[in-house]
Amino acid sequence: MVWFDESRLDDATALGAADLRLRTLAESGARVRREAGGAAEATALGVAAGLDARPRAVIAAGPDSRLLRAVLEPSCPVPFVAWPGPALPGWAGSLDLVVVLAPNGSDSGTASAVAEANRRGCQVVVACPPNSMVGEHAAGRYSSILPTVTDDQLATAVVMLSYLDQLGLGPEADPDRVADALDDVAEACSPHRDLSINPAKMLAIALADATPIVWGGSVLAARAARRIAESIRRTSGRTALAGDAEHLLPVIEAAKAHSVFDDPFAEGGGDLRPVLVLLADEPDADTGRDGGGDPVVREHRDRLLAAAAERGVRVETVSTDATTDVARYASLLLTGTYAAEYLRLGLVDD
Repeated sequence: MVWFDESRLDDATALGAADLRLRTLAESGARVRREAGGAAEATALGVAAGLDARPRAVIAAGPDSRLLRAVLEPSCPVPFVAWPGPALPGWAGSLDLVVVLAPNGSDSGTASAVAEANRRGCQVVVACPPNSMVGEHAAGRYSSILPTVTDDQLATAVVMLSYLDQLGLGPEADPDRVADALDDVAEACSPHRDLSINPAKMLAIALADATPIVWGGSVLAARAARRIAESIRRTSGRTALAGDAEHLLPVIEAAKAHSVFDDPFAEGGGDLRPVLVLLADEPDADTGRDGGGDPVVREHRDRLLAAAAERGVRVETVSTDATTDVARYASLLLTGTYAAEYLRLGLVDD
């Protein structure tokens, strides 16, 4: 039988066994600064070369293109398309900008897409290790490499997003702000911080006897929700769901109405009830609630909250004080990932 021992979250021996994983999370901000600093010269050269003419369209190629899509689709001033397969759209050509994230640079499909972009005469910008397979295929007359050294997808994405920001093709993506937001989360969620004031440890406790239902209203928050659910499934081996409100509402509405008099040890009482985890990345200036700028997001959130209240489903909110879209995404994602690691730490076999 697997049960959750919350005392392990403040136990030095147990935390020591998870030190490598937790230290990797704590170094997220440092990786962003290191990658941005290492690519600064190449970024400046690429921006100078790209200021002459705005591209007809921006194509994000490769399997890591979905993060760029979540950031760029709402704000890119030219048509934008994410193309995660090993090829390019048939219309892509010399008037278009192809951007590629290749954190480890070893994906053959991504290398194929980069080589095809070069053959078509596209302007190509790739964030990858220079000596990798993708880096070798990126060499071309109209291509630029933003050099990276880690396989951290977020840090690699920030390098590319900073480049696109400086070209006026994306939202603000100052690497220092993203790194500061990650550092703030690392401090708040530190293993050395008591669980009573540690948001990630408290969230892990809330998830210990429940099935997480993770929801984010904005495009970026929704992506963070999917990534957090993946982390929870990986660390706990349990079900964790993320999706749009209409996909999650039936799960909440199907939950048995909760009563304080229910016996958790009675037959059927051991079933994991859902817990709704809201990612609040758009604070309302008046109320402090998320989704303040989008009435559709507010409506979806309120429907989820109403269903949770009716069925007695617990609600947990993950919030952030970060000031840019990319920094808020990074902050929410890191908080949820910390919680997943603390959930792994607390689950023990009887």
